Amino acid sequence: MTPFDENHNGPARTLNGKTILISGGSRGIGLAIALRAARDGANIVLMAKTAEPHPRLEGTVYTAAGELTEAGGQAHPVVGDVRNEADVRAAVEAAVEHFGGIDIVINNASAIDLSSTKDIDMKRYDLMADINVRGTLMLSKFSIDALSAAPNPHILTLSPPLNLDPKWAGAHLPYTMAKYGMSLTTLGLAAELADQGIGVNSLWPCTLINTAAIRNMPGGEQIVTGARGPQIMADAAHAVLTRGARTTTGNFYTDEQVLAEEGVTDFSVYNSGTPKERLVPDIFL
Repeated sequence: MTPFDENHNGPARTLNGKTILISGGSRGIGLAIALRAARDGANIVLMAKTAEPHPRLEGTVYTAAGELTEAGGQAHPVVGDVRNEADVRAAVEAAVEHFGGIDIVINNASAIDLSSTKDIDMKRYDLMADINVRGTLMLSKFSIDALSAAPNPHILTLSPPLNLDPKWAGAHLPYTMAKYGMSLTTLGLAAELADQGIGVNSLWPCTLINTAAIRNMPGGEQIVTGARGPQIMADAAHAVLTRGARTTTGNFYTDEQVLAEEGVTDFSVYNSGTPKERLVPDIFL
């Protein structure tokens, strides 16, 4: 049990009965967020590409849906590519048809390549731009009508604070452009949708999180020895998504910031046994 579970998940802070549409939620941070919601009794529509087991990636959209059901939620798996307009529309329609609407959209799908501008393969750049920026915009865009009918609608995007320090663009411009494109979506939609009462926010970890994306990078198995588990992001997302949407919008949160606002003072439970001094700060902060 985490500090947030123990001290702050009262009756008014539940996702029970809420319908969540999440991209790329078959593993890692996305699955952790979905499992946290499922334990409340949420309805979750998982949109992900992995229909068959992958040799380097654990889980499929179907095994993830099974985990969510076992955790106490309802799950509807949708095999689809967030880059494909028809797939995104189908996922939105599935959420409305199966669960009667959409309360929350989580833009979790993302691709990473930290190559420099000189070294980036343009197909890899296109992949990041299409998944991170275009996918986030499309999933948000096609969900607006359904969200507008929800009592406390949220869009949460896993992207960093907008930081114009050239350190990050200089280190890995292609990836920085792709992630900042996601964050610009938060900035713009928060203003655009304010009159409709839709809360639009971003969430980013203060430290590296142990995910398949990190482990599959060169040297990844060593890198994740300084990472936290994804539960800290799940608890932080839960906190944001159970706040009032009209008064919780346009924010670029970090996981530690959100949980500190909830009264959590000890983050060591999330460290997976890694001493605090060995935790690796995430990029963009």
